[in-house]
Amino acid sequence: MAVIHRTTLKPTKLDLLTSWLPSRPWYRGGTGEPTLAKAGGFRLDDPQGEVGIEFMVVTDTSGPQPVAYLVPLAYRGAPLEGAEHALVGTMEHGVLGQRWAYDGCHDPVLADRLAALIEGRAQAQDQNVSDAPDHEVIASYSGEGPLSGNFTATDGEEGTALTTPQGTTLRLQRALQPAPDARILPPQGAVGHVSGTWETPEGTRAAGVFAVLYGAGRA
Repeated sequence: MAVIHRTTLKPTKLDLLTSWLPSRPWYRGGTGEPTLAKAGGFRLDDPQGEVGIEFMVVTDTSGPQPVAYLVPLAYRGAPLEGAEHALVGTMEHGVLGQRWAYDGCHDPVLADRLAALIEGRAQAQDQNVSDAPDHEVIASYSGEGPLSGNFTATDGEEGTALTTPQGTTLRLQRALQPAPDARILPPQGAVGHVSGTWETPEGTRAAGVFAVLYGAGRA
């Protein structure tokens, strides 16, 4: 179980993301600095207790229309070998000391736990409270057999694709789209999905698809 520490972070997560987000191919803002606010998200537990896993939603209100971004983050107590390209930044945690924050799509532990969530082997946890399930996060899986956690991440303008050697593709929505009604369904042809909620700048709740899983040859 991940323990949520009430302590300080220097710099803060939003400080790191303010510098990092504009460098992403899926960022939809302009050339100016984004104006970010935390809008929601959830956590997953690492059974080994080594990696902090957070799926953060932030809203950017710097442009004509606010945009909500899904940012999976993996927090480690030491650098992840071979993942220099995925480093968001380092922070000083008031309890745990120096932490390395990575774009979680490129962290094998986060990818494995996301697959476990889709399969129903893991439970989404509240973003801010220890040992509290987040029941607003919905996952489904209609495929056959266990999912491989051996994903390779590729970023593009439409989001991030996690692919396996077998051809399975898990597409993460980076710029989130609110569902037009209360029914959140995965796209046609999908064999799994994850959906969740976040808060809009107006103070209302929005819901939408976070990730979609496709079988080999279907993405």
